[in-house]
Amino acid sequence: MDRGNTTAGFVLLGLFNHTRAHLFLFVLVLTVAFNSVVGNALLLLLIHQDRRLHTPMYFLLSQLSLMDMMLVSTVVPQMAAGYLMGKKSISAAGCGFQIFFFLTLGGGECFLLAAMSYDRYVAICHPLRYPVLMSWQLCLRLTVASWLLGAADGAMQSAATLSFQFCSRNEIDHFFCEAPVLLRLACGDTSAFEFFMYICCVLMLLIPFSLILMSYGLILAAVLRMRSTEARKKAFATCSSHLAVVGLFYGAATFSYMRPTSSRSANHDKVVSAFYTIVTPMLNPLIYSLRNSEVKGSLRKCVTRCAALTSKDALVGLDLAGGTKGKGIQ
Repeated sequence: MDRGNTTAGFVLLGLFNHTRAHLFLFVLVLTVAFNSVVGNALLLLLIHQDRRLHTPMYFLLSQLSLMDMMLVSTVVPQMAAGYLMGKKSISAAGCGFQIFFFLTLGGGECFLLAAMSYDRYVAICHPLRYPVLMSWQLCLRLTVASWLLGAADGAMQSAATLSFQFCSRNEIDHFFCEAPVLLRLACGDTSAFEFFMYICCVLMLLIPFSLILMSYGLILAAVLRMRSTEARKKAFATCSSHLAVVGLFYGAATFSYMRPTSSRSANHDKVVSAFYTIVTPMLNPLIYSLRNSEVKGSLRKCVTRCAALTSKDALVGLDLAGGTKGKGIQ
């Protein structure tokens, strides 16, 4: 096949066709993405406004919400523009930036979830030593490390992916630029880069996932020793919901990045990618926070305050209207 130029643009074939069924799915995906952005933005606002939520646990949750909002914003606008306006082309630079931001946020979230599991382990298993074992200094270090490790992975993989020569037909059978999908278009030998990507996935996926399993294993062991049946049920429900979301995120990411190229299917890749870039960010605020009594209390307080301000403004408006009318009668 003819070799193309690495600086040439690409064509994203998208996730949906222009049929009635796919139009319904497109609207459904946009609804999920909108709910994801709104839910995470609401959580960020509550954590910022309520001083009771200014703790390491909620700070890590706020960073998770920020990553999820940015992840959805990296993927969905390009997909929506391609479907609604037919703008399916993307420059090589734009593709590189999309790979970089996607891997930065996805990789950073892997390490951040591990930090959050450690926070829960300390809070449940060593509550009296929590201020020492999970200090603000350690919390900030874990957060910065999550962002930096994700950015390092994104920079290396995006630069390495775009360094290949691509064949003349630069059509990407996907709805955003993703490194494993672009490898199918490369004309040269990609085995060395695939091995490098596999090593990165072991570091970015399997190691944090192992730490998460270890933390929750110790948590469950501590829960089983609890005397209160009610406390045990509550802890089991919380841990199981957390592990469900973590398992969905890591399972989908592992499925996408750790399979050999020969066993890949474009349709499977698109569905799995849509799941962990759009659906999982919507579940995170629901599972991690909106089921939390402190967050729900803060939400009720915020709603009550907004309702009081609205009522006050309405009364002021009525008083002003009444005063104006009285002056007119005189």
